[in-house]
Amino acid sequence: MMPGQALARGACRMLMRMGFAPVTEFVPGPGLRADVFALGPKGEIWIFECKSGLADYRSDAKWQGYLDWCDRFFWAVDGSFPAEILPEGSGLVIADPYDGEILRMGAESRLPGARRAALTRRFARTGAERLRRLLDPWPQELTGGA
Repeated sequence: MMPGQALARGACRMLMRMGFAPVTEFVPGPGLRADVFALGPKGEIWIFECKSGLADYRSDAKWQGYLDWCDRFFWAVDGSFPAEILPEGSGLVIADPYDGEILRMGAESRLPGARRAALTRRFARTGAERLRRLLDPWPQELTGGA
C-alpha cells in the first residue's frame, strides 16, 4: 500500500465511524480527482486530499479547484507532516492506515443545491458501478464506466 493510500484508508475509516460514506479517487468535476470524497448523513460533502510528505504537498497545484465541489475541504497527513504550512481555513486530519482524527475542522462553504444534487447522483452512480464491477468484473467498455 502506497503512503497516500494508507492515509486515505485511515481517513475513510474515521469518516465511516462518523456516519459518512466515503469513496476514494472520485472525480467531482473536470480535471479533478479527489483522494477521498465523502457524503455525510445530512447530505454534506467533504473532500480530503492525502499528502504523504512535503514534496507531495508542494507539487499539488490543483487543491484549490476542489473548494467549489465540497462543503468542507481537508488535508489528511501523517503525524510527522509539518501541519503549520497548510492553508488557514482548510481542515486537518492526522491519519494512519488504521484511523484518523480531525484536528482542525475545515471552513464551511455550502454548495448550491443544483451542484449538490448532481454530485450526489454522481457519487451514487460511482459507488454502485464500483460495487457491480467488484461483484461481476466484466469488460469496462460494456459499462460506459466510471
